[in-house]
Amino acid sequence: MTADTGIGTIPVDLGAGVRAFFTTASGGVSPEPWARPGGSGLNLGLNVSDDAGRVRRNRALVGALLGGLPLAFATQVHSARAIPLGPEEHARWRTDTAPDTAGEGDALVTAERGLGLGVLVADCVPVLLADPGAGVVGVAHAGRKGTAAGVVLRALGSMAERGARPDRTRAVVGPAVCGRCYEVPEELRDEVAAVVPGAFAETAWGTPSLDLPAAVGAQLSGAGVDVTRVERCTLEDEEFFSHRRATARGTTTGRQAGIVALV
Repeated sequence: MTADTGIGTIPVDLGAGVRAFFTTASGGVSPEPWARPGGSGLNLGLNVSDDAGRVRRNRALVGALLGGLPLAFATQVHSARAIPLGPEEHARWRTDTAPDTAGEGDALVTAERGLGLGVLVADCVPVLLADPGAGVVGVAHAGRKGTAAGVVLRALGSMAERGARPDRTRAVVGPAVCGRCYEVPEELRDEVAAVVPGAFAETAWGTPSLDLPAAVGAQLSGAGVDVTRVERCTLEDEEFFSHRRATARGTTTGRQAGIVALV
């Protein structure tokens, strides 16, 4: 928990000159259902019916944790598209009319120092990437479709185009719904596992499931990347927003984020 703002964060180490962390549901200015019961919420998603002004305020609070750096997000569509952000985009985000989105895609990559990248999730897998030596960072949103399509590998490819090397790249796989909880039909599990074998799993009660954090970690390790995993399940842990938990309760929820920047 960040004491001066009330914002919940999980700092992670991606090397010298890189600031990286995951947010939780705590802090911010959003009310329920985009908050934990009885508190305010740090909802960072613009597509979950929360007031856009509140979401922008929450994003500004997160940017303040980066020393006031501009913070870019994509409109995530469960694709494998990686969006590179260069000097022109950096200049746009430094204005008072910074855009809400970098466009449709599920990974962002930049070699621009002083531009934060964010990835939004509420059960899907947030991935933070950095090659500190090359000065390149990236984020990826790996849901079921994106994991099968190789979105994290596409992000690595975009980073390589900017000088990064997989053997120097560090990755953190963030909080997401775990394989013990992510129940799916057997046919769907088999379909995904045929492409990404590491996704094959069973729930704690013995039914078919997908372990997307494990699958993403295996993809990254297979590419030569040094991988760390935050072992927290968003469905089980009410410190986090969870789409599955909210749906079961007949309501909506917010979006937390993974954040990375060259500082």
